Amino acid sequence: MYRSQARQNHYRFIFLIILTLLISFVPYLSLAQVPEPQISHKAPVMLDGQVIFEVGNFGIFSAQERAKKINQALRDTVKSSDSITIEVVEVDNQVTIRDSSSKRHLLTITQADIISAATPYNQAIIWKKRLKKALEKGQRERASIYKTKALFTTILVIFITITLHIGLRFFRRFSYRKINNLLSSQPRFQSWNKFLIRWEKLTVLVLQIIIWIFTLFYTTNLFPQTRSWLYWLFYWLNSPSVSLGNKFYSPLEIVFLLSLTLAVWFVVRFLTNSFKYYVLRQIGTEQAIQEIIAVFIQYVLTFLALIILWQSWGLDLGALAIAASVLGVGIGFGLQNIVNNFISGLIITFERPIKIGDLIKVGELIGTVKNIGFRSTEIATQDRITIIIPNSQLLENQVINWNHGDSISRLRIRIGVSYSSDIRKVKTALLHAAKNHSEVLRTPRPQVWFQEFADSSLNFELLVWIKEPKKQFRIKSDLNYLIAASLRQYNIEIPFPQRDLNFSSPKLEQLLIAWLSYQGINPAISEITHDSNSKIPKIKTSKSEDFFITIEDKLTEEDLEQLVVKMRSADGLDISDRNYYLNFFPACFIGSEAVEWLVQNQNYQREEAIEIGQILIEKGIIHHVTDDHSFKDAYLFYRFYVDE
Repeated sequence: MYRSQARQNHYRFIFLIILTLLISFVPYLSLAQVPEPQISHKAPVMLDGQVIFEVGNFGIFSAQERAKKINQALRDTVKSSDSITIEVVEVDNQVTIRDSSSKRHLLTITQADIISAATPYNQAIIWKKRLKKALEKGQRERASIYKTKALFTTILVIFITITLHIGLRFFRRFSYRKINNLLSSQPRFQSWNKFLIRWEKLTVLVLQIIIWIFTLFYTTNLFPQTRSWLYWLFYWLNSPSVSLGNKFYSPLEIVFLLSLTLAVWFVVRFLTNSFKYYVLRQIGTEQAIQEIIAVFIQYVLTFLALIILWQSWGLDLGALAIAASVLGVGIGFGLQNIVNNFISGLIITFERPIKIGDLIKVGELIGTVKNIGFRSTEIATQDRITIIIPNSQLLENQVINWNHGDSISRLRIRIGVSYSSDIRKVKTALLHAAKNHSEVLRTPRPQVWFQEFADSSLNFELLVWIKEPKKQFRIKSDLNYLIAASLRQYNIEIPFPQRDLNFSSPKLEQLLIAWLSYQGINPAISEITHDSNSKIPKIKTSKSEDFFITIEDKLTEEDLEQLVVKMRSADGLDISDRNYYLNFFPACFIGSEAVEWLVQNQNYQREEAIEIGQILIEKGIIHHVTDDHSFKDAYLFYRFYVDE
């Protein structure tokens, strides 16, 4: 349902954009029809796609009309199998060129045709040589021997091209493996891996295209007819037939302008990424700030570069401004929701409340962000279903992002046990289950909270910390399995809802005593006595029960104070001023050295020493110098609050 709705919205979005563009650019295109392309005073005389010379206007005949008649005469002449003899004849003060064998008139030389000679007769002598050479070549290329040779050459060239194309593909695979192996062995160059492989693929693709273009030009020039088609194709591509503003442009110029625009976008993107990787990342800028600065620079540079490019190309940006204003009116009427989502996408891009890979919850929907577009955001659910959400909903509704800021999050699992359970064993069983899961963090430490005395159970809550929020559902399921097994191991009962009914009736009690006596059972009732001097029942702890006592239970407040005094004494931790990457940290100690000191001098296990360090953090006695880490057995700086 979500996919079909997203597809309908996508088609509606494309339709509205096309309609708006048509409405917006109709006035602009109508204004652009005012100027007309200039008519050339010269026209080419050509045979088989090769220009021989150009002629001008003569009397009532334009240069194009003269060239058309001359070209037809040349095509008729070259089809003849007789030998061609070209002669220059001067009749009635007019110089003409004709085929003497067929007496066919080819053209008349006028004063407007003179280019490199002093008189029309001298110009005719020059053109006579060119015409004879072109006609003889045309007859030679129409012979069957030449056609056979040209066909064989074409097949050979195409075969060589296919071989080179396949060879480049094998070279790309070979170079891909070589580059990948080389960069994988050099950790400092691993960031260049994708970049070099991408450019290697692009280079091979460009070489393949160049080879096929060369083959196309070479083979089409072998045959007269294909050479003529190629000429007319290039003539059309170079003819100024598309109007933009006050100028006419050829299709080839339009394609070149679009290519330059695309090249500007790639160059700006390359410069922006280089600035982000080699400047912002080196100075330690946060990832979110890097993205914001990079996107802003990319937009600004692209806008300025396109303005400069289009102005230098001669485009009338004033007309484009009018079209943009009309486009704005169209947007105001028909694309309000789309513009709202577009602006919301920009806000999400700059503020970065969510990022790709974040686990979020929008309403009842929970999933991982796969892509953030300018109009919508793609979210993949746990069932691998992709759902498209408009960007405006991510700003207007409440969004839970488990990865925002710090990816470490806490899970809460509620457990109810029977009233007859030993609460010490319950706590130990729950902590034992938490510590047996490899993805539950040791610091911050798992905790068990006694929540309430419910109607049928004693309710506890197990709190654990995990590093990857997207795995929370699987981890919670795993913990439930471990908790059930751990409670059974310690013989702790999980109750079901129940009610106790108390009856008080002397006659019922007498009837019960008589029935017990009749059955031969001693009806004596023992009384429960209580120690009036004891307000809280005392619990005896045997050695076998020491296992259920955690390190936090063993450390009293007095023991903790004495431990802190020892740690801060002359024989305790190395508390001193330290420098790290040009940063100064006064009166601090190293976490791994503190763990080692607790193991060597206080006879704690290493895990117990780490847990003691976390207890000191939770009780507000020590903290990380920049408050970025919990207590870890690592080269991290910690400080006592009293040394602040």
